[in-house]
Amino acid sequence: MSCALYLQPGREKSLKRKHPWVFSKAIKKIKGKPALGDTVTIYTHDGQYLATAAYSPESQIRARVWSFDQNEQIDTQFFIARLHRALDARQQTITEGGLSGYRLSAAESDGLPGITIDKFDNYLVCQLLSAGAERHKGDLLMALREVFPDCNIYERSDVDVRKKEGLDKTSGALWGDAPTSPVLIEENGFKIEVDIINGHKTGFYLDQRDSRAALERFVKGKEVLNCFCYTGTFGLYALRGGCEKVINVDVSQPALDTAKRNVEHNDLDLSKAEFVKQDVFKLLRQYRDEGRQFDTIVMDPPKFAESKAQLNGACRGYKDINMIAMQILKPGGTLLTFSCSGLMEQNLFQKVVADAALDAGKELLIMERLNQAADHPIAGSYPEGFYLKGLICKVY
Repeated sequence: MSCALYLQPGREKSLKRKHPWVFSKAIKKIKGKPALGDTVTIYTHDGQYLATAAYSPESQIRARVWSFDQNEQIDTQFFIARLHRALDARQQTITEGGLSGYRLSAAESDGLPGITIDKFDNYLVCQLLSAGAERHKGDLLMALREVFPDCNIYERSDVDVRKKEGLDKTSGALWGDAPTSPVLIEENGFKIEVDIINGHKTGFYLDQRDSRAALERFVKGKEVLNCFCYTGTFGLYALRGGCEKVINVDVSQPALDTAKRNVEHNDLDLSKAEFVKQDVFKLLRQYRDEGRQFDTIVMDPPKFAESKAQLNGACRGYKDINMIAMQILKPGGTLLTFSCSGLMEQNLFQKVVADAALDAGKELLIMERLNQAADHPIAGSYPEGFYLKGLICKVY
């Protein structure tokens, strides 16, 4: 028997606007006994069809929409069609950038709720974060093998957010071989190492590709401080752009070791690169106390806010690091600063950075805004798909 959700009167508006989430409080009654990840049909309170979705009894997001077409079946062919559409949407970006690493599926924005897929050379790395994604893992795997027959498929669903969906963390090879060494990808003429098994997220931050390219315009003859550098890719662009020196800072020694190898992979001048294992918050204060100054600073911290309850603390964290960064910038220096916290809205982030300038006693000019690369699209009906915000600032 097919299961169904009937919504409270008036709670169908977001679905009619093609937003893919149904929250628990919007549900009036449930027909049948859907299990974790089961496909359910969603109706208005008086029985009008709205969508076909995956049921998640553990989450506040009680259902995530697969399709708004009543006749569409959620099977292997469904996933094949979605993957082809996603690949088609990105083809120009892939070709123009000479990319062998790119995001294939941006979850809800590509009509695949809870399914993130990154392609790194001949590896597809999947992160399945919803009950429906887990339920249809087999269909997804078959679809990926059909669309990318020459690729190995590896899962990195080893994140805490799966607990909200009633799922355990898991990782490992789904098809083909697990990588025995880092995978090399190409991006804008660079060769970059990706550690699929142990790296952050799926192994690499593809979303900052455009921001890395933007940095190259602000570094010639400059001394650059690259904070939270991870595997040093902002530093690669700085070196190619002709910087005098780039200091890459991260708390992870393995990440810094990779950053050094990335310089070597690209035959860049290693003597102009420094790799510092240090807590960025502490090092910024140390540099300020020493009177050290830089021409250009990149501030690309990890996500500070995982929930609304953490947002105020995140604002304090962003304000703190940006204030000190401005204090150690030379007059007229350039600050590239970012927030990857989806809950941090663009206007709020700009306000936090502006407040940091006031506290630093500096004048701030916002020259450009940056956001996630084109292979991380934002569905018009799903504004939550916009998460990465960046500002290029001149500081006086």
